[in-house]
Amino acid sequence: MAEFQPYEYEYMEEDFDMVDFDEDAEDLLQAPRERDSLDSSSEDEEEEISQVTDTTAPQARRGKDIQGIPWERLQFTREKYRETRLQQYKNYENLNYSHEELDKGCKQFNKGGKFYDFRLNTRSVKPTIVHFQLRNLVGATTKHDIYLMHSYSIMHWSPLTRKSTEVLNVGGPVLPSSEVERNPWTYQQGLGRVQISTMCVKDNLLVSGGFQGEMVCKNLDHPGVSYCAKITHDENAITNAIEIYDNSSGAKRLMSSNNDSVVRVFDTQNFAVLGRYYFNWAVNHTSVSPDSKMVIVVGDNADGLVADSQNGKVIALLKGHLDFSFASAWHPDGRIFATGNQDTTCRLWDVRNLSTAVTILKGRIGAIRSVRFSSDGRFMAMAEPADFVHVFDTKCDYEQCQEIDLFGEIAGISFSPDTEALFIGVADRTYGSLLEYNRRHANWYLDSLY
Repeated sequence: MAEFQPYEYEYMEEDFDMVDFDEDAEDLLQAPRERDSLDSSSEDEEEEISQVTDTTAPQARRGKDIQGIPWERLQFTREKYRETRLQQYKNYENLNYSHEELDKGCKQFNKGGKFYDFRLNTRSVKPTIVHFQLRNLVGATTKHDIYLMHSYSIMHWSPLTRKSTEVLNVGGPVLPSSEVERNPWTYQQGLGRVQISTMCVKDNLLVSGGFQGEMVCKNLDHPGVSYCAKITHDENAITNAIEIYDNSSGAKRLMSSNNDSVVRVFDTQNFAVLGRYYFNWAVNHTSVSPDSKMVIVVGDNADGLVADSQNGKVIALLKGHLDFSFASAWHPDGRIFATGNQDTTCRLWDVRNLSTAVTILKGRIGAIRSVRFSSDGRFMAMAEPADFVHVFDTKCDYEQCQEIDLFGEIAGISFSPDTEALFIGVADRTYGSLLEYNRRHANWYLDSLY
């Protein structure tokens, strides 16, 4: 992956310039590094934007924009702005390839699916992003417990209480709480400020990775930090992804993916390194199979790998993608898995025949930077760097899709473990928020309770 440049945060997908169709449009959701929020030029519009509030499902049904964008006050419609953004957005690419040839093999699907209904857009928590290629910064342990990164903190959001709470702050020196208790004077000798590149949360364990190869672990049932260390020696060995999983014996393990081309396996009791697997290119993401026997390995290479999770030995090459990959996920059945790539596709693979992908799904404007399956295997969500999250019905052979259309950079996506909720983190200076969708059921009357 690209080397990290020390931007404070909001380092996102490649710049693009809006066409000059309207003076007010120039600052509207401009690309990162230049302008990154929905700004408008008039004082009245600026005042209204500054007062953007949460949006509920009943308000959305009455016509309010789910993100609170005052389209009626702007000089262009939402449809016109969407059309322009689709035309002008520039996807980041590391390799050159033929877009025409890519399109030929992609599956055609119906975008009119309705699997999850909008419930709430809260601006009480605003995810942030520090690297445009890394988008695993939102996670849910229940439908009432969501964790996301904001600046140098991991925040907890509860849809029940509608309150956010800081659970981890790495903005200053960081040291395990046991060390602080033994010798408070050693606190200044711990890790310095950590710029969070990725995070993962499962059960009661929260793990964040940093841009200098750091890893910080916290047991959510206990105060303080459980473990923190720089796990790499290379100054540019960004911790790109973290995987928390159970091995075949039921013991909980951590797996880190780093820019130094090494995958590391950790025990979660004392955080000892149990294995190091070396590859020929920077590893951007790994996913361990449900039976914990195999691991998908993708990174700075067009080809991905399936390896033995016990020793890192390569089992098969995954050929077909045309650029670098940053996302992967297993279907709960352990037979199908997905890889997301900067070539704007998500490819589905069957372990019984890995010679070619069984299905190719294409996004709208950019790389597929995050992929998630629901725990029951019924749905797969794939997120682009901005504006679009696609939810596919796996039971219909991925022919039915719900396209969630929004404006802003996507920090991460997460299904709740019970599959009842889908959360989308939106990173934007003005419209940063957490979008919540509830799984559609026949009990429509329940919506009136919110």
